[in-house]
Amino acid sequence: LILKQCFTDAHVHLASYEPGDLEDVVGRATEAGVILMVTAGTTVESSLKSIDLANRYPSIKAAVGIHPLDLTEPIDEMTINALRQMAEGNPEVVAVSEIGLDFQDHAPPKNLQNHAFRQQIRLAKTLKLPIIFHSRDAYPATLKLLEQEAAGSTGGAVHYFEGDIATACKFVKLGFYISFGRPLLRFPHLEEAARRIPIDRILLETDAFPQPWKKRRKDWTEPRHVIKVAERLAELRGLTLEDVAYTTNHNLKTMLRLM
Repeated sequence: LILKQCFTDAHVHLASYEPGDLEDVVGRATEAGVILMVTAGTTVESSLKSIDLANRYPSIKAAVGIHPLDLTEPIDEMTINALRQMAEGNPEVVAVSEIGLDFQDHAPPKNLQNHAFRQQIRLAKTLKLPIIFHSRDAYPATLKLLEQEAAGSTGGAVHYFEGDIATACKFVKLGFYISFGRPLLRFPHLEEAARRIPIDRILLETDAFPQPWKKRRKDWTEPRHVIKVAERLAELRGLTLEDVAYTTNHNLKTMLRLM
């Protein structure tokens, strides 16, 4: 099978799938032309599982990190050391993720999140790895913290971006990529951002993970659906799908130091 377009998915959670299901998810992604997926940890355990998947599948690379919603206590030296040991000298680990801030009402205390985010940014800088970070209801605080930590020096991406063009430009100015998921298919303010920010700062993703609340299994978001996001970006930019695939692949590989 020769595919004209090959796609990349900058952010997924493949460690969350049941083993039997995962085989099919990866198979469908490969069939659709997805040649690279970055699967992010959210805990120490899921980070280890992500590395295991990266060792087993050529199309998967791993990221390690503690998600802000998975914080139950201040991130300690033992946890940071565990992440460091997983990543150090491991070519399958390409980023520190999923880290960041989540200021929804039910989220852990902000001071806990800020501390964990800072510690993991510092770890990424030590490891010379990019960060792929979460920011929900927290763009101003995220931008401020990234600036304070000079996180642009290690680079990375704001994952599943849902902000406006002004916010996108602030992240780009700090040195980060903007990663668009399926919300790009629905929201006009995202279309404007996708049209106007430099194409060499755009990544595509699905944030795929099991979605049992959806009535039909076939409606779950999977890495193969990254093509829908690519098609929408091509429409918005007046580019061919082949151009979008090539450019976003190049962007991700550049960010991950895989070029």
